[in-house]
Amino acid sequence: MNLDEINHCPCTLAEGFKTYSPGALRLLFDRKKASHILDFNAPNADEEVAEKLRQNSKTISISGAQFKQSLVLEKNKLRLTERGEPGRYILKPIPFRPPFGKEGELPANEHLTMQIAKQAYGIVIAECALVFFKNGEPAYITKRFDYAPDGRKIAQEDFAPISGMSKEKDGDGYRNSGSYEDLAAKLKKNVAAYTVEIEKYFERIVFNYLFSNGDAHLKNFSLQQTKSGDYLLSPAYDLMDTAIHIPADSFFALRDGLFSNNYETESFMVLGFYAYDDFFEFGMRIGMIESRIRAILNKYRTKNQKVLTLTRPSFLSEPVKQVYVNHYTDRLKMLNTSFSRKI
Repeated sequence: MNLDEINHCPCTLAEGFKTYSPGALRLLFDRKKASHILDFNAPNADEEVAEKLRQNSKTISISGAQFKQSLVLEKNKLRLTERGEPGRYILKPIPFRPPFGKEGELPANEHLTMQIAKQAYGIVIAECALVFFKNGEPAYITKRFDYAPDGRKIAQEDFAPISGMSKEKDGDGYRNSGSYEDLAAKLKKNVAAYTVEIEKYFERIVFNYLFSNGDAHLKNFSLQQTKSGDYLLSPAYDLMDTAIHIPADSFFALRDGLFSNNYETESFMVLGFYAYDDFFEFGMRIGMIESRIRAILNKYRTKNQKVLTLTRPSFLSEPVKQVYVNHYTDRLKMLNTSFSRKI
């Protein structure tokens, strides 16, 4: 893109900024100055990496197909880390010859969806922004949340090892195993503050459905250790509308969907999609209080104008902005459908 045409903060999407706003510098760079333009061009994955992506196109996730690099901020400039040097930022350029479409929209898609999660719905996220190579090509950048401000490494584990799943033991599709009800059971087993954290987890499942995120697999949910030694859900990460890039063949990343043991609600059997009744039943089955289930579902089934006000200045192309909003509107209708329950 033409970098001279930027008029919104590439982090917060606030109007009137040609680079990162003061609020963005606080969130991402501890108030240090940083340029939104890198002084190097996008690295290209080699043919071996591209061929691997093509061969694994049926099992690889979008996040798994993205080539990631590590960055540090040095003298107000972001640079690639040296071998063995710990980085504080993760850079995700546009993938090289991926097995899906509209790959050029990936950075803006993830950035917008993460900002909607935070600004429209109050979900705690991994702070993120867009950054641009010298040639104007965008990339997604996110601040690592597994480091404390004092540099201490924070213990963290995603739900693949927590669930006992690995590529070596369970094959290429290991990250898509099980159901979200299964994950809730693992959460209950490992988190003392379950009644609080399960509401956050429930919200993320509803959010992923509402914004067509078909990449919410085992490795995209994590637990993080607190100073007191217990575990809580980590900030949300890898949120995007995957339907823009891959035609949806299922509603969720996990093969068994919402429920364990092949359970389906009467609503799903009749309608063929997840509606209000399904999420209500899901909340009950994972141990939530009925009033809280209703309150959270009401929050997400109400049209949120901030979705539109954030999409307009986003860095998606104009045609894809419309697709993004259409996907949101379609899922909103589904969430507002009830087969047997009063809403």
